[in-house]
Amino acid sequence: MLKQELEDGQAGLADPNFRADVLNGLAASPRAIPARWFYDRRGSELFEAITDLPEYYPTRTETALLQQTGPELGALAARGAAVVEFGSGSSTKTPILLRAIDPAAYVPIDISGDFLRQSAGELSQAFPGLPVYPVEADFLRPVPLPAQVARMPKLGFFPGSTIGNMNAWHAVDLLRAMRTWLGEGARLLIGMDRVKSPDILIPAYDDPHGVTAEFNLNLLERINRELGGTIPVDAFRHRAIWNADAARIEMHLEAARDVTFQVDGRPFAMLQGETIHTENSHKYGSNGARQLLRAGGWTPIAEWTDQQDWFALLLCEAQPLRTAP
Repeated sequence: MLKQELEDGQAGLADPNFRADVLNGLAASPRAIPARWFYDRRGSELFEAITDLPEYYPTRTETALLQQTGPELGALAARGAAVVEFGSGSSTKTPILLRAIDPAAYVPIDISGDFLRQSAGELSQAFPGLPVYPVEADFLRPVPLPAQVARMPKLGFFPGSTIGNMNAWHAVDLLRAMRTWLGEGARLLIGMDRVKSPDILIPAYDDPHGVTAEFNLNLLERINRELGGTIPVDAFRHRAIWNADAARIEMHLEAARDVTFQVDGRPFAMLQGETIHTENSHKYGSNGARQLLRAGGWTPIAEWTDQQDWFALLLCEAQPLRTAP
């Protein structure tokens, strides 16, 4: 009885947006749940483990690019800028940027509060003279920046090709929102993954060690824990596929057998082979990346890529909007 009461209490405290996205996503056809809900504490830890895998090239490639471009970034960044990082996670790449540009403040924004506070504390110790203002928020919704940085020039930091998790229209909406939050004249440093062979892409999202599978399946564990779910997690398996038409990797949770379960008291049934679409990772060529950024109100002013052209960093500026070419 006590165990059930505790589970009911946890379900009652769940984020209402999480509940709505899960219930609506499971009822949709095809079924889909937004990728942002991967990142409870366990999901955040698993993602950090993924970034260390030899098959997962984006993190090490982007990190090397940041190290190589540090002097140029230092010359291009505004003096006294506040760095605003969207989806900061463990902030592992952030020290490279902070050392390069010597900012006046750092604002990490992340949906995982515990992980955010831990990483912000560690960064404060590494940079004792730097004011750090963590913001626990879903940056896909309006984000109020701390009053302490209101008058500072802003440098947005959006690494990891997180923009690739969104369909083009959502990506443009987010870029426009970032422009509004950071203000005209702000700059944005963004990482974007390039299109490449599926022989490279598939192992990066379906590693032989099973870490990405555990990361994907953890979403079901979170649903069971926070929404009173009865999903048989062992009845699902991780799938990663390359969708060439959409230029994206897709992650799915596939039912290995017919299953029935409840979430928040609502019944669901899935047939063997049916999937829950959990993530997209869109890949961009140079022209496509620049068009996306311009559609979002950002003018690219510098671009760097590795020798293999696997990953790109673009520095953009929120220039005054023009009504004519």
